[in-house]
Amino acid sequence: MKGLTHIDAQGRARMVDVSDKPVTDREAVAEGFVRMAPETLKLAVSGQGRKGDVRAVAEIAGVMGAKRTSDLIPLCHPLDISKAEVAVEVAGDRLRVLARVRTSGRTGVEMEALTAVSVACLTLYDMLKAADRGMVIEDIRLLLKSGGRSGDWGRE
Repeated sequence: MKGLTHIDAQGRARMVDVSDKPVTDREAVAEGFVRMAPETLKLAVSGQGRKGDVRAVAEIAGVMGAKRTSDLIPLCHPLDISKAEVAVEVAGDRLRVLARVRTSGRTGVEMEALTAVSVACLTLYDMLKAADRGMVIEDIRLLLKSGGRSGDWGRE
């Protein structure tokens, strides 16, 4: 197992120095789900909720979350994101949030993709909680990453 890059030799937290890393194209894809009652899912899909089209708002919130990741995760580098795309779709009895983030830089965009999914899921919960406080946000995970020194990685 590799050591932790955000901990220095004295055990203190630090931002990783990426200045010597080459600039490469990088991409990350993450997903997450919001499980809810069937009536709530119908409401979410209809676009007729009291707060409007909840899926569209969640998609925009996810993009905004990706752009603000370094403000939320203390040791995360601010990145020049070239693409952030979030989609909310029905997956059985849940809504699936899928985020794809790209950049050309010295560090990857995994945290941005995961943050996009998390913020979109939280937005769905916020917009639908009046109908269903029992919703569950679950299975937020990285699906793939590409680029950089460590190469490509994908979930099987």
